[in-house]
Amino acid sequence: MGVNVSVVAIDAGNSKTDVALIGEDGTVLSTARGGGFQPPYVGVEAALDVLAGALDEAFAALPGPVGSVGSVGSVGSVGHVSACLANADLPVEEAELAEALEARGWGTSVQVRNDTFAILRAGVDEPRGVAVVCGAGINCVGMVPDGRTARFPAIGRISGDWGGGAGLAEEALWFAARAEDGRGEPTELARVLPGHFGLDSMYALIEALHRGTIPLTRRHELTPVLFATAVSGDPVAGALVERLAQEVVAMASVALTRLGLLEEEAPVLLGGSVLAARHPQLNDRIAELLAARAPKAVVRVVSEPPVLGAALLGLDVTGAAPEVHRRLRAQYA
Repeated sequence: MGVNVSVVAIDAGNSKTDVALIGEDGTVLSTARGGGFQPPYVGVEAALDVLAGALDEAFAALPGPVGSVGSVGSVGSVGHVSACLANADLPVEEAELAEALEARGWGTSVQVRNDTFAILRAGVDEPRGVAVVCGAGINCVGMVPDGRTARFPAIGRISGDWGGGAGLAEEALWFAARAEDGRGEPTELARVLPGHFGLDSMYALIEALHRGTIPLTRRHELTPVLFATAVSGDPVAGALVERLAQEVVAMASVALTRLGLLEEEAPVLLGGSVLAARHPQLNDRIAELLAARAPKAVVRVVSEPPVLGAALLGLDVTGAAPEVHRRLRAQYA
């Protein structure tokens, strides 16, 4: 007997992809994990091939037949595809990726959203609230039940962004380099950043990063060093943490305002590796600043997996009953 899959939930980040196949009653039928989703670097079709690999694994684990991944839509045993994808930063990119997914025939309908929406939906019982995500970069989205959303391009400095783990590491390096050569004010960062890599000077670290002795990708390791230095009382490091708190609150406040939630009790969820690390100096300051801007906002760190959010967004589209949502959420508790 064939298996009916109501929702194919996909949460695809830069480094990994999670897939969950959801039954009509909210049961998680199977799951799988695949590689990162990076269409800007490998092209859309190659990026979709990564998703296909994870879907193949998930469908193979089902207790009954539904057809191959490339033809599941044609056999009618799979319904809606809810895909929350990294690098879908603009609505036009969401539309292009949705078209490419539809061409694969993985379901009878497709909705593509930026992956930040998955984090938001995972943390709320209804599609209402705001999420700020700070991992390698920084992003913020909001939604309300009538379908309205608030979002930012979130593609770097050209779209007005500041922050994220990569951005913080670059800022820390900038201040440390200037402190060592005399162009800037003194900071412990000039000692602890190279010390993290076993080097004795910023000059040595700059040379190592420039010449590739230390890969540039390892700069993210310096973000926790920055926070530790801020806790020790270093004013330069502390100022960077303070600015990030202000940026998070600015994004959240604007999103709340756009959705008419600024004067109402509404969740503001914090996600991503930097905010999920729960650095007290950062997260407590965010709560303090947000209390002044949006006194009724309820702040918390998201602990639920984003693929749950993608699945719940799919159930929103299919019009599933509240008990179906609750059953799904209970499996990720």
